[in-house]
Formats: sequence, C-alpha cells, structure tokens
Amino acid sequence: MSDVIKECEVKMQKAVEMIKKNLAGVRAGRASPALLDTIQVEYYGSNVPLKQMAQVAAPEPRMLVVTPYDKNAIQSIEKAIMASDLGITPRTEAGIIRLTLPELSEERRKELLKVIKKEAEEGKVAVRNIRRDNLELLKKQKAEKAITEDEEKSKDKKVQELTDKQTAEIDKLVALKEKEIMEV
Repeated sequence: MSDVIKECEVKMQKAVEMIKKNLAGVRAGRASPALLDTIQVEYYGSNVPLKQMAQVAAPEPRMLVVTPYDKNAIQSIEKAIMASDLGITPRTEAGIIRLTLPELSEERRKELLKVIKKEAEEGKVAVRNIRRDNLELLKKQKAEKAITEDEEKSKDKKVQELTDKQTAEIDKLVALKEKEIMEV
C-alpha cells in the first residue's frame, strides 16, 4: 500500500474513533462516567475538562458521583454541569456532587436518536471528505506523472473500499447505540 492509502486509512479511522467517543457521551439508560467527558469547567480563568478536575464514578445504574480533587472547584463544576445539555441537576453533599439521572421518556429517547443520527452523518461526511481529498491527491500525482493511470484507478478503488468499510463501521456503531437507548 502506498503512503496515500495508509494516510487515508489512518485519517478515516480517527474520524470513526471520534464518532465512538461522541456516541459514548450520549446517555442511554445507565449512568456512565463517559457522559461527563465533554464537559469543560471554568477554573481560574481557563476551561479544563471535568475529568482532569475530578473523579467520576457510577455507584448505581442511574447515579454518577463526582469527587473534585480541589474542593474549591465544586461551584464551578456544578455550574458547568448545569450549563451542559445533559438535563441533570447536581446535588452537593459533603464535598461530592451527586447526579441522579432521570428515567428516559419516549420523547427523550427519540431526541437522543436524532442526536445519534446527526453524529453519524457528521462522521460519514468527514470520511467522505477524506476520500475526496485523497482522490484529488491521486489525480494530482497522475497529472505530475508520479503514478500511472492504472495505479490511480487501483488506488481510487482502494480508497473507495476504505470509505465503504468506515461508513459501515459508523452504521454498526449507530445501530448498537440505538438498540441500547430503545431497550432501556
């Protein structure tokens, strides 16, 4: 495989990994510390990821417990959680923050499905953009006589195969997450 194909594959895999990470942050029925991965906390004038400021645990299926490393940061953490789109109200007790996740209503499940589909579409667009960029690069190489027309067609085919593979992977991830949300 040429460098172009390898580079294309690496970029596409990174796009799929990003989708996995984003889908992990979408709440299904059980509490997961990954729900709070995207939260940024204002701390001494800069935004810091919550997971760098506190330990997050899920002691019960519908509860998260946030234990800040710095007790002075509790108010900032609460504020960041309230500002997030999770729809969870934090409760502070003795230096820890408890987050009780409500049951998912049918309406909320449908909203989450829309969010998942949007994430998947963004991932597929990213993969297709990578494909487009690599196909343009191959055309440029052919125009510069760095590769032959047959090599270009062969590599075009490999790039398309990679695109199909990564798109299928995204579809599989989405199907698993949809199943997880609807079964809870």
